[in-house]
Amino acid sequence: MTIRYTARARGALAAGAVALSVSLLVAGCGSSGGDGGDDKPTGERTAAPANDPKGAGGQGEEELPEGEPIAELRGESGMVLSLYDAKRDDGGFVTVSGMVENTGDKTYTRANKWRGDETDVIKHGSSMAGATLIDAAGKKRYYVLRDTDGRCLCTMSLGIIKTGAKVPVFMQFPAPPEGVDEVQFQLPTFPPATIKITG
Repeated sequence: MTIRYTARARGALAAGAVALSVSLLVAGCGSSGGDGGDDKPTGERTAAPANDPKGAGGQGEEELPEGEPIAELRGESGMVLSLYDAKRDDGGFVTVSGMVENTGDKTYTRANKWRGDETDVIKHGSSMAGATLIDAAGKKRYYVLRDTDGRCLCTMSLGIIKTGAKVPVFMQFPAPPEGVDEVQFQLPTFPPATIKITG
């Protein structure tokens, strides 16, 4: 009787250990950082990690732009913003893309100044949301587009930018009327620059 009871107890204990292992395995898989879904709004992209000197990041982020920039803006602490194009897209948008490079001798920690002062964008961290396009002839200013949660349709999560780092960036604006092909680009901490819209 005792032997039978002991064998039954050991069997129950082994079954319990297997069940516990399976439940821990399932829980571990479920908490591995998400279900693979993408909650980002259409058009939102993430910049390459700021500590990646090549700016590519190695995880499917934007690649560094190539060719000659259409404008180069030199800001504080050795930060350089090179704009490569301003394309008119289908649907009435203009997408400005470029690259931020830290040519200074210290890590840049003030990228949050580029997001502007609007309450909706401040709560989402550092970004390029403070950029504007100005149509001087039409006397209009165009702000970076936002989604319904207030996130900008622009590069977000810039964080710190180490010395020598190059980070691809983009900003999407409502398009000025057809025929307006020259606008002034502005971003906090950088001087303004006149750029041409193509497409």
